[in-house]
Amino acid sequence: MALNNVDDTSSTLHNVTKDFDMVAKVTVADFISLLIYSFTFLLGLPANLLVLGVYTRKACKRGATPNVVYALNLCLANLALVAWLPVKALEVVLQRWALPPTLCLVYNFFLFASLYGSCLFLTAVAVGRYLSAAFPISYKLYRRARLSCGVSAALWALVLIHLGLGLAAEGGAYFTHTSTYNNTSTCFQNFTAEQHAVLLPLRLEMALLLFLLPLSITAFCTLRCVALVRHSCLPAGRKRRVVAVTFSTLAVFVVCYGPYNLSHVVGFVMRDTVGWRSEAMLTSSCNVFLEPAVMLMLSPSRLPGLAGRLCRRAAGPGRATSATH
Repeated sequence: MALNNVDDTSSTLHNVTKDFDMVAKVTVADFISLLIYSFTFLLGLPANLLVLGVYTRKACKRGATPNVVYALNLCLANLALVAWLPVKALEVVLQRWALPPTLCLVYNFFLFASLYGSCLFLTAVAVGRYLSAAFPISYKLYRRARLSCGVSAALWALVLIHLGLGLAAEGGAYFTHTSTYNNTSTCFQNFTAEQHAVLLPLRLEMALLLFLLPLSITAFCTLRCVALVRHSCLPAGRKRRVVAVTFSTLAVFVVCYGPYNLSHVVGFVMRDTVGWRSEAMLTSSCNVFLEPAVMLMLSPSRLPGLAGRLCRRAAGPGRATSATH
C-alpha cells in the first residue's frame, strides 16, 4: 500500500513538473496569443451582454424588428465563443489539451458555429439595411419578426449541417491527437490522412459558401447603401457618420474572418493544414468585441428614420418616408 502511494505521488509530481516545463516553453507568439484571448474575453463578455440587454429591451418596447432578431442571434453566437475562450487560453499556457477528449469536440463545435453564424448574421443585417433603404415601401410589407426568425433558423441549420459533415471525419478520436514524442494531447491540430480527405474539401466549401458568398453580398449592400447616402439630402456630417458605420461592418467582416478562411483555401491547395492556422484564428476571436460595437452603432434608436430619409426623393411626396430596419 505504501509503495502504491509513493508511485502515485511520483506520478503526480511528474505531471506537475511536465506542466511547469510546458509553461516555461511558451514562446513570444504564444504570449501574444494569450494576451489576445484574455483581452478578447474581458471585452467580449460585457460587450455582448450589453448588446443583448439593449436589443432585448428594444424587442420588449418596440417589437422584434429584423435588425433586433439578427442582433440577438449575433450576440448568442458571440457568447458561445466567449464562454470557451478561457479554455483556449489554458491550452496556450499548457501547450497541450488538458481537458477530456470529448470536450475538444464540443469546443470546436461552438467555435465554428460562432464563427460562421456570425458571418451569416452580419450579412443578414447588411441585406436588411439595404432593402429598408432602397425599397422602403416593399420591404415594410415583409418586415415581420416571424419571417426574420425563420431566416435565422435557416441560417443556423446551414451552419449546423456543415458542422455535422465535419464530424464525419472525427473517427471516434474527438479530434484529439496524442504525440508519441512527449505523450501530450492536442486538440484539432494534427489530423490523419483519412481525416484530411474529408476536412480539406469541407473547409474549402465552407470558405466559399459561408464566407466568400456572404462577404460578396455584404460588400454589394454596403456599396449600394453608401451610394444612397451620397445622393441623399442628409447633412455632410451625418453622411460621413453613416458611411463610417456602414463600412465598419464590412471591415469587421474582412479583418476578422478573412485570414482564417484564407487558410482553408491555401490548405486545400497544399493538401495539408497550414502552419499559420492558429495565428489566423486570433483575428476571428476578435469579432466578439468588434461586432458589439458595430451593433450598438446600428441600433435603431441611434438612427431613427434614417432609411426613410435616404429614400425620400425616391419615395415621392405623400408616401411613407420612414422605414426603420
